[in-house]
Parts: sequence; C-alpha cells; structure tokens
Amino acid sequence: MPDASPAGGHPTAADQPTTDLSRVRDQSAPPSPPASDRQAGAESPPAPERQNATAGPPPSGRETGTASRPAIGRQTAGAASRAEAGTSETTAAGDQAGFRLAAFGALLVVVLFAGYGLGRLNNGATSASAPPAGTAADGSMAGMVMDENQPHTHNADGTTSQTATGQGPTGTSAGAAVGGLSLSSGGLTLVPSRTTFLAGRPQRLAFRIIGAGGAPVTTYQVVHDKLLHLIVIRRDLSGFQHLHPAMAADGTWSIDLTLAGPGIYRMIADFTALVGGAPVATTLGSDLTVAGDYAPARLPAPTHAVATDGFAVGYEGAPSVRSTQPILISVAGADRQPAVLEPYLGAYGHLVVLRQGDLAYVHVHPEATLVDGKVKFWLSVPSEGVYRMFFDFQVAGKVHTAAWTMTV
Repeated sequence: MPDASPAGGHPTAADQPTTDLSRVRDQSAPPSPPASDRQAGAESPPAPERQNATAGPPPSGRETGTASRPAIGRQTAGAASRAEAGTSETTAAGDQAGFRLAAFGALLVVVLFAGYGLGRLNNGATSASAPPAGTAADGSMAGMVMDENQPHTHNADGTTSQTATGQGPTGTSAGAAVGGLSLSSGGLTLVPSRTTFLAGRPQRLAFRIIGAGGAPVTTYQVVHDKLLHLIVIRRDLSGFQHLHPAMAADGTWSIDLTLAGPGIYRMIADFTALVGGAPVATTLGSDLTVAGDYAPARLPAPTHAVATDGFAVGYEGAPSVRSTQPILISVAGADRQPAVLEPYLGAYGHLVVLRQGDLAYVHVHPEATLVDGKVKFWLSVPSEGVYRMFFDFQVAGKVHTAAWTMTV
C-alpha cells in the first residue's frame, strides 16, 4: 500500500505522473518566471493594468495567498487615490458652477437696476403728484401735474402714475388717451336720472356712478381740488361748461344746469372713484337732449389768438398725432401786458380738447412753472381732424374760458 501523504491522504509527488504546474495555476494569473530567475532575485515582468506597477505576479500554490496581499493593498490605495482625485475634481466643478451662478445673479441685478433707472428717466418728465397747497417763490406750484394728456391713474396718496406706452414730452406716442365716449368703463357706469331738458331754463341734473355690483359709488379721490369734474357741451362744439356738482350721502351727484338752445349735448364726468380702496380714474359720458328746432352753429375758423372777456389769449405750438408737443398759452390784459395768472383748481390753467364728430375728450394740465409768464402744456391728439380747445384761467379771482379751433 502506498504511504499516506503528509497532507493527510493524498499521494506523494513521486506516485503521480509528471504534470505541468502552469496548467493548474489560476488561469487569470500570468505565468511565473523560471525558478532560476526567482532565486536570483530578478524582477518580475510588469503586472497587468489592473495591478500596481511595482507588484510582481503572485506565486503559485500556497504562496499565492501571502504574496498577493501587498498587491491588493496597493490596489486599494490606488483606488482611494483615484476616488480622492475624483472628489477634488467634483468639488472644483461645483465651485466653478457656484461662481458662474453668482456671476449671473450679479449681472441680473445690474440689468434690473439699469432698467429701473432708465424707466425713471423716461417717466420723470411726465410724473404727477397731489394738487399743490401753495405757490413757491419762483412761481412754481409744487406737486402740479406735468402731463395728464397721457393715460394715468390717480393714487390714493394723491400721486399720479402714468400707465401708457406713450413717452415723455419729446418722445413718440401712439396718440393721446381719450375719454367720454362711453357711459360704462372699467366696471363703472354713468346713470343720469334724466336726459331731457328745456331750452334756456335752469333744471336739476342728477346722476350716479354705479359699480359692478349695482351699488352706487360713494367714495372718490380729490383731484385738482374737486371730487368730480363735469364737462357739458353741445354736439356742434358750442355751449362749453366746466362744472363741479355736489354729491349726496347716497352717491347722487346733482347741479343746476341751463342748456341755452335745442340740440343734443354731451355730459362728460371726469373722476377717480375708490373701488375696494383702489383708485380708478375714469371718464364717462352720456347724451342730454333739448327739444326744439336745432340749427348747428358754424365752427369758428382755426386761429392762434382770440379775445375773451377783454383778454388777448393766444397759443404757440403744433399738436401732433405722432408725438407729444409743447403748447404755450399767453394771456394779456387790455394794456397788452401779461396778465397775472392765479392758481385755479390746483393749476395755472386747465385745457380741454374735444374732437369734432364724436367729442372724444382729452383733459390736459400744465407744468408747474410758468415760462416767461406763459402756461406750458404737453399735448398729443388721438388722430388727425378738427378740434376745439377750451382753456380755463383765473385772473383777479374770476375764471375765464378762451376757445380756439385747431386742425391737425
């Protein structure tokens, strides 16, 4: 019987046929160099790419376990180095992304502030504030309207905000905002209690402004010293009246009105209602009828100078549809010297412009200071056509109205 092997039951190497040890090695391991090379201490050939470059191939048999451990440690160290490098690269990339985000935010802030500044420059010439309480030493009245020709809203604090796309005094405009063409706008409706009158007799005109819910509006904002401005004019642009009715507690406005002759008249209510605490600037209109034989009055020829109550009143400038243009109005007394104009309804004058045909309404207020004793307005008209301009001014405590015909 053969002897037992030292390993416990396996035949000895002498009893087994000769076998090439390279065939029983781990198939994934590279072949070992000759024994003579190992004994001589020669360096092993380079290991595969997945192993550390300084590690030799693992020896066969039981030596494999002990010889491969340093290589595994070195592989682990290499992987750790690569992970650390990757983490560094990720951190660097994150820092770069954060820097780019911060730079973009800073650029956005700069652009927003630049836009805000440009907007203030564009709108500065047309901003308006509360009606003035007094007159400065230089003749200016602080807080006066600069340009109400452009669409605007009157705020609860007394300031006025421009809301149109039209530009400032020298900028382009798509035409002036007009009002008075409808009895309903913005959820508000003009409801007169009567619309027929007798010629030449004072009669009571009463009306209410109804909100979207059907209830009358009872809260309004003071604009140019009054809660509501009422314009009445006949369809042929004659019989102009600028009135200020009183309001009762129930929201009913009323005033005694005398219409001189037969015809169809237009009442135009210009006001700022407080709806839910928010100001709503609106101009509403309705027709009034006086029965009788109506003969339209001929419109006076266009001119730049008229005589009114002993005053010579004239204007300089050329209103345009394409842009807002300056209009200078002068008032001279019988001695041909400039009249001393007094504040009237918070301004040195009021200018109402009405278009022939539909009575489209434009209400314009002047700049805060007189220019060489003249009242300066900024005006654009909604379209080409024939217009009638009405200028209210006050001298020695009395209000006067001058009127011109203008063709654009």
